[in-house]
Amino acid sequence: MCGIVGLFLKDKALEPKLGAMLSEMLICLTDRGPDSAGIAIYGAATGNEAKITIQSPKPERDFHGLDAELAKAINAPVSVAVKSTHAVIRTTPDKVEPARVALRSLRPDVRIMGAGEAVEIYKEVGLPEAVVERFDVRSMTGTHGIGHTRMATESAVTTLG
Repeated sequence: MCGIVGLFLKDKALEPKLGAMLSEMLICLTDRGPDSAGIAIYGAATGNEAKITIQSPKPERDFHGLDAELAKAINAPVSVAVKSTHAVIRTTPDKVEPARVALRSLRPDVRIMGAGEAVEIYKEVGLPEAVVERFDVRSMTGTHGIGHTRMATESAVTTLG
């Protein structure tokens, strides 16, 4: 069993509340998927920035110094914002593919969760409420979001799919 939620906001005044509203919807589906949860939040695209969300089994090791190493490898500005086992890398849109390639050699244990100009993707093992807390989803803003809960019925409890 699993549960899926989605929210598309047409009222700009509600965008600051997207994370809080989507969180409550996801938590309501805990009975349908208590093993793990994931969420994709879409913010406003600026046109001059792209994001790559990554996940690491050892974030202390993999995220430390990544901004400087990746900036050097792709010869472009890079920022890294860490949220628990995930990090959001920001760079220019033309450097997304070079960054993806560089990440394979710089941090081979890191998983790329997604990339785009507006999306951030987070998923982790645990109750949906714990995942919401871990990544501070309630404070996220945006235009729309999708969430899922998972109950492993015939497979391992993992975020590997």
